[in-house]
Amino acid sequence: MTSLGQVVQSVRKYRNFVQAEVKRVRNDPKAAEEVLNRWHEIGSKIGTTETPTGIKLPTLALPEIDEPGAITRFLLDEGLPGEFPYLSAAYSEQYLASGGGNGSATDGNGNQAEEPTRLFAGLGLPEDTNARFHYLSRNQQSKRLSTAFDGPTLYGVGAGARGVFGKIGEGGVAVDTVDDIERLYAGFSLDQPRVSVSMTISGPAPILLAMYIAAAKRRFGPGVVPKLRGTIQADVLKEVQAQNELIFPIEPSMRFLADMVDFCAQEMPRWYPISISGYHIAEAGATPVQQAAYTLSNGFAYVDYFQQRGMSVDVFGPRLSFFLDCGLDIEYVALARVCRKIWALGMRDVFGANERAQKLKLHTQTSGRSLVAADWKNNLTRTAIELVLACMNATNSCHSNAADEPFTTPSEEYARYAAHAQAILLEESGLFRHMMNTLAGSPGMRVVADAVEKGILEEFEVIEEQGGVLGAVERRYQRSQIQAAAHLLESQISSGERSIIGLNRYTDDENRWPNLEMIRTPREKKQLHLDRLLEFHRQHADLSEKSLDRLTKVVESSGNVFTELTNTVEHCSLGQITNRLTEVVGKFRPMV
Repeated sequence: MTSLGQVVQSVRKYRNFVQAEVKRVRNDPKAAEEVLNRWHEIGSKIGTTETPTGIKLPTLALPEIDEPGAITRFLLDEGLPGEFPYLSAAYSEQYLASGGGNGSATDGNGNQAEEPTRLFAGLGLPEDTNARFHYLSRNQQSKRLSTAFDGPTLYGVGAGARGVFGKIGEGGVAVDTVDDIERLYAGFSLDQPRVSVSMTISGPAPILLAMYIAAAKRRFGPGVVPKLRGTIQADVLKEVQAQNELIFPIEPSMRFLADMVDFCAQEMPRWYPISISGYHIAEAGATPVQQAAYTLSNGFAYVDYFQQRGMSVDVFGPRLSFFLDCGLDIEYVALARVCRKIWALGMRDVFGANERAQKLKLHTQTSGRSLVAADWKNNLTRTAIELVLACMNATNSCHSNAADEPFTTPSEEYARYAAHAQAILLEESGLFRHMMNTLAGSPGMRVVADAVEKGILEEFEVIEEQGGVLGAVERRYQRSQIQAAAHLLESQISSGERSIIGLNRYTDDENRWPNLEMIRTPREKKQLHLDRLLEFHRQHADLSEKSLDRLTKVVESSGNVFTELTNTVEHCSLGQITNRLTEVVGKFRPMV
């Protein structure tokens, strides 16, 4: 049995444990008294808050129950925010007074809580994206920047490669050198605790993070490394299953990833070196349950791999993060909640992880797949509903998509509306500002959670039968299931079984299709980027080949590749490094 099969057993065992505890306290007067005393103690410690209209409310709502068995069931199943199994939330009070307020909320580690808004941008040249970052974050207390890269960067291809020129800066920012990274985050205090940077990139992720470290050292000195805060995606397995944006074969890709995770766990305590991503799995067509099952199983596979390398789960475990899609299907009422529970049980019972490593830290993005070009302003409503669902699931950070994304890189106007949607939800409305669990734990939510958990465990069992995650990958199981789900979805839309307002329901031919200007990178900017790259190559011509040779020796000698990359990027571009590593370890062959 693989560790995934053990996780299934752990979750089911926990269900039985809860039932047994309920029965025990109902039959044991002393145990019942202890439960009632704890319940009263919990209630006495809950603070109060006052709404703008003068109503006083508790900061945490408890059900009106006084029977020891019911209390036990609530505490062990729904639980309190920040308490095992973290179904309700990984931390307590993380949304209270978002965006200002009384400033009393904390993130569970004693730090003042931040608004969860993470601002995603990527267009044109680094200075273009930098300007968008400054524009979007100008009113934010915390600068939480999330970066989208263009196609060539995602595949580690240099801007000077054949056939690349027209793709420079399209759909994301173009990055080729450490100089580009400096331009990208210029003006942001990367050494400060309320500034964090996220990079949505996997194949060349170690190279990009090495560039980020080098750029930060240039600005703030070598002592800045432990202060750097952020996330890089670096999810090898989801690339194989859903996106194919992988550069090297799976085995060396996993090794490069583990080298980076090991480095960050030791040297960058505030950095998440992997964001285990269900978002792209969902966007490729997976159902909500498939998204959760494949993401969690990938996460457990990484833990297995890192432990086999001799890495301590208590050291690297707290630096793992997750990234989920949030769409309009009813499963999203409870999807992330269930994921937190399963992750906590698996990490505790199967891998022996400590409390910090048991907590699933989550970034959520509203569904890009749910956005429709037809009658496109309806997308504002879709995203707003998805934001409510994400916060109902107590996401730790969130990005809201722009309404015009189905047909263009988000315009400044609609990117602003997307960011403001979160501000309205968390700062203007009272849904999450005053009480941590305003919308949590309803009978309907519990029923959905049970169904989602059952579906995830059944998927785990199918993967287990195929020898675990890597065995299932070799058989193309996840990819084939995602493709089948995507085909079913499109069939349902085409037949009208699934309603899409403005597309197959309540259509308005007069306003059906947009007439908007497409945002594209001008030719002269693309040429400027290419000229910069060629100048970088010229300036470092004497040292680049030597740097690449040293990198090759580290790869061949089984040293830590990431540590050497932090030196290599000073003299070599993304394309040069990718080409050399491909010569040494080979190239990934995409699955279809």
